[in-house]
Amino acid sequence: MDAGRIDRYVGTKWDDDIVPQLVEYIRIPNKSPMFDADWEQHGYMADAVKLMESWARAQDIPGMQVEVVQLEGRTPLIFIEIPAAHGGSNDDCVLLYGHLDKQPEMSGWDDDLGPWKPVLRDGKLYGRGGADDGYAIFGSLAAVMALQEQQVPHARCVVLIEACEESGSYDLPAYVDHLAERIGQPSLVVCLDSGCGNYEQLWCTTSLRGLAGGNLTVEVLEEGVHSGDASGVVPSSFRLLRQLLSRIEDEQTGRVLIEGLHAQIPPERLEQARRAAEVLDTAIYDKFPLVPGLRPMADDLTELVLNRTWRPALSVTGMGGIPPLESAGNVLRPRTAVKLSMRLPPTVDGKAAGDLLQAELLRDPPNGARVTVAMEKAATGWNAPALAPWLAQAIDAASQEFFGRPAMYMGEGGSIPFMGMLGEKFPGAQFMITGVLGPHSNAHGPNEFLHIDMGKKVTASVARVIAEHQLASQRGETTGAAVAPDSGTRHGDHGCC
Repeated sequence: MDAGRIDRYVGTKWDDDIVPQLVEYIRIPNKSPMFDADWEQHGYMADAVKLMESWARAQDIPGMQVEVVQLEGRTPLIFIEIPAAHGGSNDDCVLLYGHLDKQPEMSGWDDDLGPWKPVLRDGKLYGRGGADDGYAIFGSLAAVMALQEQQVPHARCVVLIEACEESGSYDLPAYVDHLAERIGQPSLVVCLDSGCGNYEQLWCTTSLRGLAGGNLTVEVLEEGVHSGDASGVVPSSFRLLRQLLSRIEDEQTGRVLIEGLHAQIPPERLEQARRAAEVLDTAIYDKFPLVPGLRPMADDLTELVLNRTWRPALSVTGMGGIPPLESAGNVLRPRTAVKLSMRLPPTVDGKAAGDLLQAELLRDPPNGARVTVAMEKAATGWNAPALAPWLAQAIDAASQEFFGRPAMYMGEGGSIPFMGMLGEKFPGAQFMITGVLGPHSNAHGPNEFLHIDMGKKVTASVARVIAEHQLASQRGETTGAAVAPDSGTRHGDHGCC
């Protein structure tokens, strides 16, 4: 494989074709079903699917089959099958995954930016969903086309693009079962929905946190009453809610107090965190738009990496029952509600964690208040299997060729439910989990952007790995036992990308 030729092909494809498509994709407010209950009637999801389907069908990939599959009552899924080419094997398979649904708008966008307003500036494409994860289908097919352009052999490839990842991928198991025979048994899974510590090298995700969350509501009155009359007699729902939150989180340190939500951190993950902290330095927290004077939650950089990858953490992501400041009167409110998002260590069971969280919040309601918990999410995280030598070498070669620096390995703080699901269904598969969500890219928040050059280099790297997969398959290595490589800058102990 001529790496320079791959680099040039991918760069041109992105500039001339992929970026214009992503511009149009960003304009579509195709919010995930959790954030748009009437998504089917609104038609935005169908618009995004049509855009991607039409583009895929127009690509010159011999024998490619593109199909939109929609089971009754479920979000659609784009299924693409590409036969092996130029001497590659149809008996082996590479599965490439991404999603097309988006997070909601969020406030705080700069005046000249917006979630559905694509803006190209300084090598970045601003707008919701380009990096998370609209580019996946384009990058996946471009990687295959780059190989075919110079007749490099590759195995059969299957591309799955789902439409409810941001809602927890609850439809995906049904599709994986429905398409099981057509998917086959992939020996390599490539996911393009993860992050990167910087834009200077290829970053490989070794673990993902799980998630348990839902709505906690505290009610004290049937209706609001005059605060001057009731305060001091009727307990404040907000104060009682604070008491409940203090059961599950130390308000001084942020440490989660439910021991069942913690997990032992494997030694190799500790070493990977140390190496990542060494490379990233203060970029671990500098990448966030901190207000002046704010200190991170720990002084030790390695501890910060572990906090966001292997420790539980609570966020309050929404509130109800509280009027905006401009319309808040002297009223003791009847209720306070919050949306809780509890990130879980990769090896903690999501369902069991949700049960523990719910039980702790519901026991002994303070002052006899009416306390309810409506759980919405319970997803188990994922810890990567040991990395096969051929994949470790392929990933590092890709990073050296297209970035000029060695690959890095680190866990991610987010959740990709699909990974755990595939790990169970395909226990012999290797995983390359990578992405373009780096410093300041701000996925899910305001001013989200796609770093275009990073997208190009990740695409080229995927091409290199797919090519090396075919060579490994010919040697019989794609079904062999994996080993735990060293934890230096070349690669981590257990890996994926």
